[in-house]
Amino acid sequence: MATAVSEFKPLLNQSVGYGVVIGVGFFFAFVMLLLTYLQSTFTDMSPRSSEEFTASNSTREYISPGLVCCGIVSAWTWSATLLQSSTAAYTFGVSGPWWYGVGGTIQLAIFGMVAAKVKMNANGAHTFLEIVKVRFGTGPHVLFTFYAFLCIMVVCGSLLLGGAATVNALTGMNIIAACFLLPIGIAVYVIVGGLRATFICDWSHTLILFIIIYIVSHGTSPATGGLSGMYDLLVTAGVESPVVGNQDGSYLTMKSNQGLVFGAATILSGFSGIFCDQGYWQRAIASHPTSTTKAYMLGGLSWFAVPFAFASCLGLAARALLHDPRFPTYPNPLSPSQVSAGLAAPAAAAVVMGKGGAIAVLLVVFMAVTSACSAELIAVSSLFIYKTYFRPFARGPEIVRVSHAFICFWAVWMGCWATILHKAQIDLGWLFYVQGVVLSPAVIPIALTVTWSKLTRAGVLCGALIGAILGMLAWMIGCWKIYGTINVPNLANPYSAVCSGLTGLLFSGLITVGVSLISPANYDFGGTRAIANLDFLSADEESQAPKVRESSHDEAKTSTEKDEPEKEDGVQTTTSPVPSDSPSPVSDSNGEGKNAPANLTVLRKAFKKALWYSSVLTAIVAIIGKCFIHTTGRQETDFPLPMFFSNYVYSEKFWSFWIAISIIWALLSGTFSVILPVWESRAEIGVIVRGCVSILRRRRGTRTAVRV
Repeated sequence: MATAVSEFKPLLNQSVGYGVVIGVGFFFAFVMLLLTYLQSTFTDMSPRSSEEFTASNSTREYISPGLVCCGIVSAWTWSATLLQSSTAAYTFGVSGPWWYGVGGTIQLAIFGMVAAKVKMNANGAHTFLEIVKVRFGTGPHVLFTFYAFLCIMVVCGSLLLGGAATVNALTGMNIIAACFLLPIGIAVYVIVGGLRATFICDWSHTLILFIIIYIVSHGTSPATGGLSGMYDLLVTAGVESPVVGNQDGSYLTMKSNQGLVFGAATILSGFSGIFCDQGYWQRAIASHPTSTTKAYMLGGLSWFAVPFAFASCLGLAARALLHDPRFPTYPNPLSPSQVSAGLAAPAAAAVVMGKGGAIAVLLVVFMAVTSACSAELIAVSSLFIYKTYFRPFARGPEIVRVSHAFICFWAVWMGCWATILHKAQIDLGWLFYVQGVVLSPAVIPIALTVTWSKLTRAGVLCGALIGAILGMLAWMIGCWKIYGTINVPNLANPYSAVCSGLTGLLFSGLITVGVSLISPANYDFGGTRAIANLDFLSADEESQAPKVRESSHDEAKTSTEKDEPEKEDGVQTTTSPVPSDSPSPVSDSNGEGKNAPANLTVLRKAFKKALWYSSVLTAIVAIIGKCFIHTTGRQETDFPLPMFFSNYVYSEKFWSFWIAISIIWALLSGTFSVILPVWESRAEIGVIVRGCVSILRRRRGTRTAVRV
């Protein structure tokens, strides 16, 4: 807990906090409800269909790449993205925002390859657990269900703890009240609008996010004296409180040992946060098969600018402005607990922009929490195992009703869970580092399930379980050897987290592949390609279903029912009635139905493109970019290695260049995330606008006739 001398003095009244959390939250809920009503009125998309609710009805219409890109940026912009990246900048200097961006971008690029395989091998799936169940049966399904819910709990805890801490610091609002109130408005529009509503919400939140990023750019702030004044303040900070492991103790260098370890921890955390999170699988499922890769590439590049620009502005400004009388903890620096809670950015905004800055950060963190929470709520509703184990013959309307109930339950549980963590003195920083520890053993087995035909059930189970055990051992032993004592704070230190996360990730992968190669499978993905539409009954299910069905079953029956025989749990299928290069029986006239891709040849090309794009993007942000920075900064090439090894400390000119790059990148990202979705959706927007105009004209004509 913060000491009295480091008390964070709120700039805003509690009423502002409650007004944002309740008022703005329900305002967005009302807007989303209105948009959902207009969409269901003037188009044939209805969230009452389970396909529309869970997958934006990609049976008939896929989400455009721009909107998927926007959804990725919004869902991956957690409160940690804004707060923890700023904490890294405050602690390590300029390397912190860059490494945070790298730690979240390369996973999106690599997941683009997995997304292409999803469209190729399981186009009818709604969750990655559904794929696991069809391919490997009950055991692996239960194991990965545990990991999926564990991931959602870690993410929800991070979101609410970071958001509640910021609201409390800026307004004095009670943290527990914030934890319970934040999810309420989100649950309302998720229940009504389903996945498509979260995409619309993502766009509005991303718009506000980028506007505020542009506003809080510190280059013109009188408090810092512009870029030149900021540079001088950071140089002074490096002299007064040098960073251990940085070149010359400076905050203006990429040569940061702690920053490098932070980058490794961020990469591990990012892999687990993407591959174990159903929200990203749903976006892959909802996107068009041939543009999935494009959407994830744009999403990765666009998201990078969020922590890079935001933290380079506010995180570094917090370090530079510690001695400003307007700093919330003046004359003391932020306490360790305040730093771990992510309060560097709110503190800097309070100095740079006063109350306006405090409101801006409060609003942008609130947007991050609500948009990411909406993705988690729709994800958790699709993960609920009601159909799998309780009602195998349940279909659309029934599944939607149960999903609604579970969303309500989870919204309340999120508040309870965040309160439990808060009372246990677990904060945003702790969860950020531990995420990679507890989830990394599942990453490679999950990814290989939809990509590798030789993967076996034994390989999946051995890799995930043994990898988790080895990861836990490395966590404890590493903490003990490095810090001398095993306790809660030390377990979340970067070196402890990296020891565990790296062990769990690598050994789970090696064991999974090794065990599978002992007796490899030869799976043709026929079973996963034939996964049924939630609104329809397959022929086999028709024969086994009760004679008396709900009316929704009769309404949902169509002529496109499949005749795929049901598989035994755990049986590796080597043949399938659906040829590997042929579309599934459930398809439209062009072969582009929900259950199978139109052309596997096209999708194989998309996968190869994803492989190249992810490799190039990873090289750019992790290697080539820093090589370019090194040669640009020093005009020397004596080290043909990344800038980390160059020991270069930024000059004032290069500092200005660095900030200019972050702002330009943010401008381009805003174009991809905000303008492109509107352009791609112009036809749908036109339909809704024309429908509204037509209704208004009819009402006006009716009123005129009555008067006459």
